[in-house]
Amino acid sequence: MRRSLIPVVLGLALVTPWSFANSDPGGPGTPPAPNAAAAATTDAVTTDADLSPTTGTTASFLPPLPSLPHGKTTVIGGVIRRIDPVSDQMTLKVYGGGKPMKILFDERTQLYRDGVRTPLDDMRAEDHASVETTLDGDDVFAVSVHMLSRSPQGECEGQVLAFDPRNGEVTLRNTLSGEPIKLRVEARTTIARMGQPAFASSVTGTSDLMRGALISVKFEADNAGAGVADAISILATPGSGFYFSGNVTFLDMHAGLIAITDPRDERSYTIAFDPARFPASRDLHEGERVSVTASFDGKQYVASKLSVY
Repeated sequence: MRRSLIPVVLGLALVTPWSFANSDPGGPGTPPAPNAAAAATTDAVTTDADLSPTTGTTASFLPPLPSLPHGKTTVIGGVIRRIDPVSDQMTLKVYGGGKPMKILFDERTQLYRDGVRTPLDDMRAEDHASVETTLDGDDVFAVSVHMLSRSPQGECEGQVLAFDPRNGEVTLRNTLSGEPIKLRVEARTTIARMGQPAFASSVTGTSDLMRGALISVKFEADNAGAGVADAISILATPGSGFYFSGNVTFLDMHAGLIAITDPRDERSYTIAFDPARFPASRDLHEGERVSVTASFDGKQYVASKLSVY
């Protein structure tokens, strides 16, 4: 890992003064200074003292680790294909997915094998794993990695691209990776609407797996490594209405976009709006509390009413 290189560099820096102290600057025939040996010994003692527990250790030179990224976590199931300890990055072949996903990790990542905590360097390519991930800026970061003897379960959230009722296959674009994932929907798969009461109370089924619908899926792998959906939560369908209330976390008047964190579910929603239609939005700032009535058009939430508190 990148961090493990720092003690080596420090070690080289400490060895260099010793080598210079024992070199002969005067060239051949020049007698050594009377106190050269004593000086070298003193230098060595001073160096050791500098790294003693009372004045600092090698570890004290390492920068402190930042706190874990805050945000919603998602569990992704798949097979670890490659581990790069230099760049602290793994490549995970997601069940039902196409292009492998690159996931960052470091000393903050917790590693388990069949539920037992294990050192991070015990992670191996070809291990089946459930990876708890979160976004760290634009990167996907592993909060924990659970390596399992059996095929692991996973979660994904995204937008439905297609559903084929003949073979029960749903294709969705994964929100984290942007890549399409194909999952099999079986008779045992539970499907339910989630979220606001007005939306969640409606009867649902495979008819909600229409193109553009937002869904969250819990799945596992079958013996062939294909993804099989255990439970599907319908988050939004094209044409459905929603009411959001919370603090503004992002505002782009030029693009007509506003992001609201709703404390009822602690999720962030990005909503499109027409500034000319809502004059009150001209004095709107991040951190202010607003309420928005919107509909989902299959691509985004679109505001029909906006109020500022």
